[in-house]
Amino acid sequence: MSKGLTDVVGIEVGHASDYEGITGCTVILCRQGAVTGVDVRGSASGTEEIAVLDPLHVTGVMHGLVLTGGSAFGLEAASGVRRFLQRNGVGFDTGVAKVPIVCAAVLFDLGIGKSTARPTREMGEAAAVAASDALVKEGAIGAGTGATVGKVLGMSHAMKGGIGSATVWLDGEFAGVCVGAIAAVNALGDVRDPETWRLVAGTREHPNSMNLADSCRLIKRGTRAGFAARNTTLVAVATNARLTKVGATKLAQLASLGVARTIAPVWTMSDGDVTFALSCGDQQAPVDALGVAAAEAVAHAIVRAVRLAPSMGGVPGLA
Repeated sequence: MSKGLTDVVGIEVGHASDYEGITGCTVILCRQGAVTGVDVRGSASGTEEIAVLDPLHVTGVMHGLVLTGGSAFGLEAASGVRRFLQRNGVGFDTGVAKVPIVCAAVLFDLGIGKSTARPTREMGEAAAVAASDALVKEGAIGAGTGATVGKVLGMSHAMKGGIGSATVWLDGEFAGVCVGAIAAVNALGDVRDPETWRLVAGTREHPNSMNLADSCRLIKRGTRAGFAARNTTLVAVATNARLTKVGATKLAQLASLGVARTIAPVWTMSDGDVTFALSCGDQQAPVDALGVAAAEAVAHAIVRAVRLAPSMGGVPGLA
């Protein structure tokens, strides 16, 4: 059985959730260091330390990635992950101390639960402590705790989002190579089945109905009621194939196609969509093949995120 992102050897995933405040964070650890790239597609992103992922940056690898709720306040959780890694001797060796390289990206979940509840340094550390290579827990957990989708008509018409994870294995010449994905789905738009394009979850026609309205159709008709910079889908893919930082950056771009295949509208002025790609293995496969697998894994992860999300905070879910 697939474990999701943790099918990639060297990757650990942990969650911390505040179910009273309805927020949380998800931590991805790669203690041996992962060559990482990033693709920022949304226009309302909130991030920390992603400049280190530039191919021109002297830092070669990343040790931890934090996907978190709480909007910009949630970036505090990354400090807890750094503290955990430093305590365990993980980091970039400066000669006088090891400095963990931890990147972070946020989603806006202040409109559900308590707006004063945000992931803290302690939550980040707790998620890091909980991180393992076991089956990735999905649904309303970690960064998906307060995630919602379909907000074109506002939160009253939204549905519950969450965390999903999936893996795609290559075959033939590239047998043994895999790409895993994890997605925290908090989109303005709807989630659609990538094969049939049918609506899975999204904007509901009425607060008391589960009939879906089709957000793209509403937008084309001029609907703007729910537009605000309060949405984001955060994605990370990992592979056991060896990549350079240039290759990892390209893989992040190709993985973003999985977001476009499942969320509509996507990458809007009101979304902060970010995709990370991590390489932590010695297998060999071209970036194009990895990119095809990454897009598939991301699409599966996004659909799983909403299908496994229960109702919470007055917002209906499918689980």
